[in-house]
Amino acid sequence: MKWLCRFLKGPKPGEPSRRRPQVAAGEGEGALWHQRPARPKIDPPRNENEELVDRAIAEPLAEAVKPPREKTHRGEDSNDDEDLTRAVQDSLNMNPYTPYNPYPPSQAQPIGHRVCGGCKHEIGRGHYLSCMGIYWHPQCFRCRSCGHLIRETEFTLLGTDSYHKLCYKELHHPKCDVCLQFIPTNGSGLIEYRAHPFWGQKYCPSHERDRTPRCCSCEKMEPRNTKYMSLGDGRGLCMECLGSAVMDTSECQPLYHSIRDYYEGMDMRLDQQIPVLLVERQALNEAMEGESKGPHHMPETRGLCLSEERTVSSILRRPRIGGNRLLGMRTRPQKLTRRCEVTAILVLYGLPRLLTGSILAHELMHGWLRLKGTCMDGQNISYTHLSSLFMNFLEKIYIFPPKAQPDRTFHSGYRNLNAEVEEGICQVMSYLWLESEILPSSSRHAQPSSSSSSSSYPATSSEKGGISHTGKKLGEFFMHQIANDTSTAYGDGFRTAYAAVNKYGLRQTLSHIRLTGGFPV
Repeated sequence: MKWLCRFLKGPKPGEPSRRRPQVAAGEGEGALWHQRPARPKIDPPRNENEELVDRAIAEPLAEAVKPPREKTHRGEDSNDDEDLTRAVQDSLNMNPYTPYNPYPPSQAQPIGHRVCGGCKHEIGRGHYLSCMGIYWHPQCFRCRSCGHLIRETEFTLLGTDSYHKLCYKELHHPKCDVCLQFIPTNGSGLIEYRAHPFWGQKYCPSHERDRTPRCCSCEKMEPRNTKYMSLGDGRGLCMECLGSAVMDTSECQPLYHSIRDYYEGMDMRLDQQIPVLLVERQALNEAMEGESKGPHHMPETRGLCLSEERTVSSILRRPRIGGNRLLGMRTRPQKLTRRCEVTAILVLYGLPRLLTGSILAHELMHGWLRLKGTCMDGQNISYTHLSSLFMNFLEKIYIFPPKAQPDRTFHSGYRNLNAEVEEGICQVMSYLWLESEILPSSSRHAQPSSSSSSSSYPATSSEKGGISHTGKKLGEFFMHQIANDTSTAYGDGFRTAYAAVNKYGLRQTLSHIRLTGGFPV
């Protein structure tokens, strides 16, 4: 470095040159020495950075020994100096041996920016706790549920809220509504439970196999801290359903007459008085075995429209409630004689008012179909003969083309209907009655306007404000059961019949059933 500077600047003024004079050989007499030949200087290997530094230092020194030139632009030299200085600085900062680090070290957060997740104040100097980017004062690290300090090494963090493990499990781990314990995990480590499709009652899968009692009305499972009322025939009734349960035959009569009035409001008057009896489970099963007509809803039949003579034991007086049992039940055998197509209607006792009413509406429709099977408005008319004459008339006036003539099979009124048609239309009547009881008149089932359909529904208890919130929820559940039945006769039959009634009206649908034995499409 020094030799380059001296070479450029030369000797100082007044300083003798240190270079020896050179005398050629033979020049002058008595030449005493000869100049030794200069050895070639071998510079050590240099890297690019050193050469760049030397060049950057040599250039400004070379400019210094040159005569000053005239400046053509103001600030031009200053700009060159700045560029040169920047180049020197950059060259000095270069380190070819520094490896590339794709993960630079994170900057430490300033103390003033740490905010406590508990008290929401800044954390100054001192001890603090941190987890997943959240900070706490030691005295603020408390359980969100119980409020006590968390001193355990394991805890649960939900958002910015901290919990003891047991407190979090108590709050968020699902509990069984039957045994009131935490629902266990299955073999895969997942929480598995069952839930009622309407009530949402959660319970362990094991309760489906351990014979846990269910309410015979609403189907809720019996919790361990509650006892259902035993009806004495293998059925249990929850306290909510027990509040409106119909217990004896005399108590059922007002409900039965209100449903008959509902039928009259639908222009479906019944002139024949049909006896209605409330019976025990065993009496209903015995009557069902002797009844030859129609399918029966399994797993349990709750009502039956009898068409044969028999003796039935009906409940005469409402039993008393003693603890979790019914006491003092009195029954009376009653002989039923056949005076028409329908002998009596039997209904299972101990069911809530709305469920008892929906069963009555269903069985009363069976009675209406049988009573209207061979007569119309009190006149004896052969529907087979009438339908045949009507079809001959249509063919003569060419309403039906010869190749597209309809099926000429006709039914004698409503007799001999298949199970899907008869049970389907009976379920529709049950559904419509429930709808009239629990829904306001503005949102009820609206029939298409026609000359043969009824214009209004009769007044019901819901319009008089006589139904409670619990009763309304029960009614909605009974409607849900009808609409989601999976059986062919009761479920598919209802959905087909309900679609026809929505499209054509009840009276038009009944007329089509009477003529063809099926639903209009």
